[in-house]
Order: sequence, then C-alpha cells, then structure tokens
Amino acid sequence: MTKHTSSIDSQLMQYIEVQGQGWVFTPSDFADLGSRTAVASALMRYAATGRIRSLSRGLYDWPRVHAVLGMLWPDVAQVAQAFERKDGLRLQPSGAYAANLLGLSEQVPAKVEYLTDGPTREVLVGPTQIIFKRTTPKNMACAGRLSGLLIQAFRFLGPEHISQPRIAHLRSALPVSERSGVIADLACAPVWMRRWLQEVAQP
Repeated sequence: MTKHTSSIDSQLMQYIEVQGQGWVFTPSDFADLGSRTAVASALMRYAATGRIRSLSRGLYDWPRVHAVLGMLWPDVAQVAQAFERKDGLRLQPSGAYAANLLGLSEQVPAKVEYLTDGPTREVLVGPTQIIFKRTTPKNMACAGRLSGLLIQAFRFLGPEHISQPRIAHLRSALPVSERSGVIADLACAPVWMRRWLQEVAQP
C-alpha cells in the first residue's frame, strides 16, 4: 500500500467515524479525498475487513451493532439521504411509509416507496425493498416539507380512513412551528383533503 493510498484510507475512515454508526454513504461522499477509483478501492478494502458493510453496488454503511440483535440494518431514511446527496435528487416518502412516519399506521412496510424527480429504480437493503418512483412535478411540489408528507399519507389512507382521532394525534404530535407551513401548500393537495390539512395546521 502506497503512502498516498494509506492517506486516502485513513481520511476516509475518519470521515465515516465523524458521521457515526448507522451512516449510509456512496463513493461520491468522498470525492474530495481522491479519484473515484481510489475511493472505491478504499471502500472495498474496508468492506472486506468488516469495518464497513456493502449494502448493494456502490452503497455502504457503518452498521450499528445491538448487544443482543447483532448488526442492524440501516434506517431507510439514511439510504434515501445517500441517494439524495449522490444524485442531487428530491425525494418524498409516500404510501404506507408516509403514514407510518406520521404515526397514522402501525404497519411497517417491507416495500418502501419514495416519489422522486429522478429516475425510477429499486434498491434492496436487507429485508427492505426501497422503490424510487419518478412522478410529476406537481407531486414533488411539497417534497421535503411536512405538507408533502401529510398529502402522501392522506392519499394512502383515503378519505374514509381520515378520522378525528387521527387528526388529534397529528395536532398533538407535530409542533405548531412545523404545522404552520401546511396552509401555504394547500393548493398542492387534492380538494377532498384540504379541510383535514387545515384542521391539522390550526394553531
């Protein structure tokens, strides 16, 4: 191993350790340390020794380890953030996953769906299939905001399953400072759910 290679390896691992266990990353996260080939080789060496874990092609994590359960799979959100950084995408949780994030459903889906303005693709991370589904600009208008998450969760539940207890849960669980921006995004939502969003957003 050359001195330059050793330097890249040590800097790369230092950066990973600063982010903490559970962090998910791609070679593009280390573009300032050296060429893509050098970085990819360093990651492969660390994966071979077990210091980091290869999740899929070009996707790695520094896994969390539980005293009883052993090595844990990464949070889905960490995987999504790695792709956001790599490809400059916008992502919006949708379907059952959006409802679960808001505490509106106890269902933990084995298939997680994100809407995106990038290409459609699927990634298998452990037992979880993550689907990035290309959608219309309108569906991405509120991506990354509470209103976008609420719209997708309500769309999944449907009007027949949006109840006062669920609205009360959202009002108690979501800080007023986060709810206040929902009103500004009402035009992005289907007409049928706007009254529910207004109730959630009330101070």
